[in-house]
Amino acid sequence: MRILHRYVLTSFLVPLAYCLVTFISLYVVVELLGSFSALTAAKASFGVTVGYFTGVVAPFLEWLLAASLLLASLYTMWQLCRHSEVTAMRASGLGFGTIIAPLVSVAVLLSIASALNLEFYAPDASENTKRLEKNRFRQDSGDIRENIHYYNTSERRNWRINRMDVLTPRVLEGVRITCERPNGTREMEVACKRAEYRDGLWWLFYPQYTWFDDLDMQTESRMPQLDKLSLRLMSSLNEMPSDFVNETREWSRLSIRARLRYMRVHPDLSADERDKKWYDIHSRLASPWACTIITLFAIPMGVATGRQGVFKGILTAIALFFAFFVTVNGCMILAKRGLLPPLIGAWLPNAAFLAAGLYLLWRQR
Repeated sequence: MRILHRYVLTSFLVPLAYCLVTFISLYVVVELLGSFSALTAAKASFGVTVGYFTGVVAPFLEWLLAASLLLASLYTMWQLCRHSEVTAMRASGLGFGTIIAPLVSVAVLLSIASALNLEFYAPDASENTKRLEKNRFRQDSGDIRENIHYYNTSERRNWRINRMDVLTPRVLEGVRITCERPNGTREMEVACKRAEYRDGLWWLFYPQYTWFDDLDMQTESRMPQLDKLSLRLMSSLNEMPSDFVNETREWSRLSIRARLRYMRVHPDLSADERDKKWYDIHSRLASPWACTIITLFAIPMGVATGRQGVFKGILTAIALFFAFFVTVNGCMILAKRGLLPPLIGAWLPNAAFLAAGLYLLWRQR
């Protein structure tokens, strides 16, 4: 790493850390005002408290990162221009792109980190926060769900589950599986006391079978030998424990992988509902890149601030910041009302403000 890059990177990371810690602290304090009495009454441990607040912050980390990058970029470029360091670097033959490369690199890395957080950490963390609130901050309690209904449209199978612990979804209690014919009538029902998912396959304990004819009337068993089994391996069942867990979660708390599987196993969704869910999927993919886009138009505003005065550049950058999120919300409304295709509605704000940021950077060359 060049000495120049190390210097610019250090000048940028320090205010970025201050801004991020400040925003997270303020967010936590606001949430603490509403949950302090419950935490103290439950005598929650330090680990439970930290887990609760990380789950509160994790889904909104991308917005906190974006705001922190905006202010840190403004401050860093203002300081470099205010002390004529940018002028000295340019006079030494360094291009503007070389000078700002550390800032853009950090923004891209934080965008990737934000995307990974939304996909792999935030969904489970937010569910853990919801579970702690429900259990009054007792971490040893499970998350029991009752009367779960799941319909696999592609396989025409209907699952009814009496009881499931979301923390251990591989074990189901009181299961009834109905297999349907193409015309929608019942072909067979199997009820069991417990079902377990082992090595990628479902095992049914003490299964009881009921067969139906074409008129949906109960008929004699087609396979009497099955009635004598106390344990049966069901290799034909392709449902996964995560499918049942996803049915109990809010759509906003599902990862992209879970959302895509939901779309595959629910081909019967209406066109309007399908478009809304596809918008949410594309929006989840697009939203982390706000960190990079905001940094791109904050950098030239910081240069303008250093050259022309403090307020003009800051106000312009903040105006662009809010304009970006207003555009995001506007496109969301249009997409969910069917006035924009989901793909365009999710990515149009990114494309428009990326072009604006690149143009502002090009003017600084």
